Amino acid sequence: MTVLQRLFIATQYLIPQHLLSRLAGYLADTNITWLKNFLIVRFIAHYDVDMSEVELGDPTEFSTFNEFFTRALKPSVRPIERRPNSIVAPADGVVSEAGEIVAGTLLQAKGQHFQLQALLGGDKELAAEFDAGNFVTVYLSPRDYHRVHMPIEGTLRKSIYVPGELFSVNNTTAEHVPNLFARNERLVCVFDHPSTPFVLVLVGAVIVAGIETVWSGQVTPKAKSACISDYSRAILLDKGSEMGRFKLGSTVIALFPKDKMQFQNWVKAGSETRVGTMLGELN
Repeated sequence: MTVLQRLFIATQYLIPQHLLSRLAGYLADTNITWLKNFLIVRFIAHYDVDMSEVELGDPTEFSTFNEFFTRALKPSVRPIERRPNSIVAPADGVVSEAGEIVAGTLLQAKGQHFQLQALLGGDKELAAEFDAGNFVTVYLSPRDYHRVHMPIEGTLRKSIYVPGELFSVNNTTAEHVPNLFARNERLVCVFDHPSTPFVLVLVGAVIVAGIETVWSGQVTPKAKSACISDYSRAILLDKGSEMGRFKLGSTVIALFPKDKMQFQNWVKAGSETRVGTMLGELN
């Protein structure tokens, strides 16, 4: 690890993560015209955002920076693979890691692992349901499209909000902060498909101003322990439909049980993903 990397990691332990994220949220929600336009234009230039894909092409027409950051894309630019057994990528980004869940443990990065049960907010029964299954972790960089979509059709069974810290989730942090994804704030969403259950975990990060879902809006519980929401009213989402979004960037982890699916050969650390592209197949 370089000196700069050590400094970057050390700083994250020292900064007031939640306070900074709340302040970023206030700034990102400002509708002061000159300020939000300045933030949006500078962000596009710095991160080389491809505005040709964006439904609302004029950056100044967004009412806030958050509206820009959670921008909708033109329907034609993310076609959804429709083969019946296909599993599609839930987000634009880069695969951090993918593979098998071994003895209740997932690979975070080279030399770093974390526990499935901890990721799922301590839910022992849910962890047993997915042990020896498969996972893929997708990192969304600042320039990426930040809506999260369904990899297959699913009916929402429950969600678990897990409070936690707000470390960065980039590669440097993933390689050097133990249990990163099991210690950051996150929302665990459990779905049932006719062939298999599956889970999408939306992981928060420093400066992330919020996590939203299409069924409940922004997730902002005040509790200091995990909050479970069960859904008696059926919430059915089609493959490729939006299920949530990040106000500023983060990570999505998808989980499948043992012997229920297999990934395409290209799905490995460093591979780019795009919403709707074929990630794997149901068995």
